[in-house]
Amino acid sequence: MIISMAIFGTIGIVTRNIDLGASEKSLFRAIIALAALLLFQASTKSLLNLKEAKKDLLKLFLSGAAMGINWILFFAAQDNTSIALATLSYYFAPVIVMIVSPIIFKERFKAKKIICFVMSTLGLILMVGFSNEGGSDNLKGILFGIGAAVFYAIVVLINKSTKSVTGINRTVIQLSSSIIVLLPYVLLKEGFHIASLDSKGILFLLVLGIVYTAAPYCLYFSSLKALDGQEVAILSYIDPLVAVIFSVTLLDKNNILTPIQLAGGAAILIFTLINELKLEKKNKLSELEKERV
Repeated sequence: MIISMAIFGTIGIVTRNIDLGASEKSLFRAIIALAALLLFQASTKSLLNLKEAKKDLLKLFLSGAAMGINWILFFAAQDNTSIALATLSYYFAPVIVMIVSPIIFKERFKAKKIICFVMSTLGLILMVGFSNEGGSDNLKGILFGIGAAVFYAIVVLINKSTKSVTGINRTVIQLSSSIIVLLPYVLLKEGFHIASLDSKGILFLLVLGIVYTAAPYCLYFSSLKALDGQEVAILSYIDPLVAVIFSVTLLDKNNILTPIQLAGGAAILIFTLINELKLEKKNKLSELEKERV
């Protein structure tokens, strides 16, 4: 989960070098990622067996459709308001996951996780809400961001309930269904302009599909079934933390992190680590107790 979130956080470095519309970029991102995974499975003779995935096929298809809609809504949020407000509204998703998971999966609310989550959320608000970036606080953009958050939460919750399919196979199914959702949207909204890309743009598009989609989504979907909703919510904040740091250091070098933003980033990192270190300690104690028995 940590590796996948860190990769997602640096995606801006790649997308800025691809001169395509948001929805077309998302569509080819999914197509390239799917092609890469199918080639990998064919070379390792581990192609998806739909009979084995039959039990969770509908869930995974719905999850993939939600993932495609999530991409469209998030890019729409960025088009209608500032990146700061779009990101802040989009990362309402961990709140949804944390609230709903105990109800759906009968998870117990844990005080330390809730505290770490609240402090990480405050850290995100400090980092994104006090950025130097301008932009309109258009209500439409914020609503698009919240809508994206809802579908992101749906992806997380559905994947947590599917345990019979491996990470790479579930990624193949979900990318396939996301393409089904994205294709008609691109045809109706933007059309195709990929032929206008130069060799640099094509290269970055391949990197987006393989390095920033196929690989991290396999890691991401594999991790969801092993973590509870509260852990997923907290670790998700690694993505915007890395995104802001890379934006300032590599993409927008003229922007300098303010003391408030630095405090927000520190809060995200510190409380995420505190939460995970405590869990690790608890797990080790549980293993020792089992050995004694």
